Amino acid sequence: MISTQTHVHEIQGSTTIFTDVPHNHRFAGLTGQVIPIANNDHIHAFEVSTDFTEIHLHGMGGFTGPSIPVGNGRHIHFASGITTLNRGHIHEFFFATLIDDPLRR
Repeated sequence: MISTQTHVHEIQGSTTIFTDVPHNHRFAGLTGQVIPIANNDHIHAFEVSTDFTEIHLHGMGGFTGPSIPVGNGRHIHFASGITTLNRGHIHEFFFATLIDDPLRR
């Protein structure tokens, strides 16, 4: 089977603040490659860990939403969810991916 490389997106952001012990976590990484969906569109899977703060970290994973055109043939994706449970709590996260192929003219 021959596979074709598609594209990935950079992701970065911060989780929401856990108020009992006020803190949040930062995250950064890359999505996986294209997962085709209906209407000639696609989504991406992602799986990253947050930074280590307050003696713990969290895992984050899921799928982005469909592509959102931003002009000039480029697009982004939106994603949201909750982190894994650690030290008795979770965090919510919301992010938009960075554009694909940012140096393309």
